[in-house]
Amino acid sequence: MSLLNILRYPDPRLHKVAKPVAVFDERLKKLAADMAETMYEAPGIGLAATQVDVHEQIVVIDISDTHDALQVFINPEVVWASEEKQVYDEGCLSVPGIYDGVERPSRVKVRALDLDGKPFEVDVDGLMAVCIQHEMDHLKGKVFVEYLSPLKRNRIKTKLQKEERELMRDRKKTAVR
Repeated sequence: MSLLNILRYPDPRLHKVAKPVAVFDERLKKLAADMAETMYEAPGIGLAATQVDVHEQIVVIDISDTHDALQVFINPEVVWASEEKQVYDEGCLSVPGIYDGVERPSRVKVRALDLDGKPFEVDVDGLMAVCIQHEMDHLKGKVFVEYLSPLKRNRIKTKLQKEERELMRDRKKTAVR
């Protein structure tokens, strides 16, 4: 297994729409394993393939404290969402250090395929409902900050771009030494 590079907002590749997975093979299993390793190392509780510049409908999630409840969703789709909403403070591995409230349905039923191409459904609420909706947004090319006001979104973009410039400048200084 190997760690993958996580794209950072506002990278335009985060806005690409992922294509459905058609081939269930060893490459797919390796990608899911690498995504899981990357998510745990980051550390995070969910990761969509779009975030690692693979534009296929693959999501890995593990909301457990012990990192032993990995779930893989291939070609996920929400088949039912509650009318009841909840606001949850969300963060994102592609938007490091930023957390803000996003309103989403409090319960969803999701249909997906497993790594062998077998269909399954889950009916989830709470953190799991938030996480699956957040990750599925990535597959549609949407980042959680897009739910925020334009002012907040621009502040976040400016902050992350400044951090990226400083990081690149520090790397150049280190390389020159």
